[in-house]
Amino acid sequence: MGTYKEVYERSIGDPEGFWGDAAKDLHWYAPWTCVLDSDATPVPRWFAGASFNTCYNALDRHVEAGRGDQAALIYDSPVTGQTRTYSYRELTELVARLAGVLAGAGVEKGDRVIVYMPMIPEAAIAMLACARIGAIHSVVFGGFAANELATRIDDAKPKVILSASCGIEPNRVVQYKPLLDAAIDMSDSKPKKCIIFQRPMEKAPMIDGRDVDWVAAMATATPADCVPVAATDPLYILYTSGTTGEPKGVVRDNGGHVVALKW
Repeated sequence: MGTYKEVYERSIGDPEGFWGDAAKDLHWYAPWTCVLDSDATPVPRWFAGASFNTCYNALDRHVEAGRGDQAALIYDSPVTGQTRTYSYRELTELVARLAGVLAGAGVEKGDRVIVYMPMIPEAAIAMLACARIGAIHSVVFGGFAANELATRIDDAKPKVILSASCGIEPNRVVQYKPLLDAAIDMSDSKPKKCIIFQRPMEKAPMIDGRDVDWVAAMATATPADCVPVAATDPLYILYTSGTTGEPKGVVRDNGGHVVALKW
């Protein structure tokens, strides 16, 4: 408890020194001009002036440090009984390829991408792929009704939506694609492409010209490199439930988010 108290008091009394030291454990393309810009508006900003990439810090640097064969992601589904372990090297390759698919669909730094998927490894791969090329991802709960999804599509205005054919619950298969199609029909903002991961439990119908098969696109994609972004650039948007009004998008930036998680 004595150590906890000392650490806590330093984090409150000297936040710039505390978080500046914590940030040294990560990779930065360019250093910050200040740890905490208290004068920034509308809110103070962390690591202003720094250049950073969340995906590089989550994956690439571990491969480069010789940890490529170490387990990075373990998938263990009590619903389907499937298990799979992904090494850092394997996960980096998959993420880089999906980032290449996104880039091929026109996604650039600062564009939004909605991730409307079940709890499968591809959901994590999707988030990391967005971060790799500087796109801003927004995870929407898989299986949300069309109206709730449409509200978030209209607010985020995603260039691409990443989804799957279905989700699996203990006693039923939830078809995602009809919900996604209905949400896009309701929305004023239309995505350029939808990249669909077909699961064996339910194959989804595809719309010519808009829908792209995830596996087929990955097979021919050129892996994309990490794109440096400002540490204060958004990493993701996460929406509130909307039970007391319109859902509100909470924006988290790259640098401060990852420094806090790493610490």
